Amino acid sequence: MLLPARLTNRNRLTRRRAGFSLMELLIVVAILMIIAAIAAPKVGAALMNAREMAAVRHLSTLHNAQLQYMSQFGKYATSLQELGPPASGAAGPAAADLIPGELALGTKGGYQFIMAGTPTGYTINANPTAFGNSGRRTFFSDQTLVIRENWGQEPANISSKELKN
Repeated sequence: MLLPARLTNRNRLTRRRAGFSLMELLIVVAILMIIAAIAAPKVGAALMNAREMAAVRHLSTLHNAQLQYMSQFGKYATSLQELGPPASGAAGPAAADLIPGELALGTKGGYQFIMAGTPTGYTINANPTAFGNSGRRTFFSDQTLVIRENWGQEPANISSKELKN
């Protein structure tokens, strides 16, 4: 049975229109780009907040390591290397193997950690490696276990505002 030419042409048109036109694809791409432009700053801020909270957790890890060091050796460690793993051999006062090697090197998760000994204990500063990118806050703590924060590039210190849990 032969079909009229009119129906055959109609079927051809229907087959051609089954896909998307270039204009439709461009509109979809433009909408996706607008959504990405709106979401990107929020994702960046969320990542920065996550790095800051990780830095606070690392400060707590350092406090726990200091307490263990004090119970083992009768004094606080004066550097991160004293809390870190030994280069070779058994753990001891020079390298107690209480914190991971990466943290003992002083940089982890976008933050630089600086520990110093004091006559009565120790101090720890955590500063972003790239301020405004890896973090917006600096942190300070000491043997009192109170963590302090500063919303700015200046390193936090003993007079900075306490971090609220």
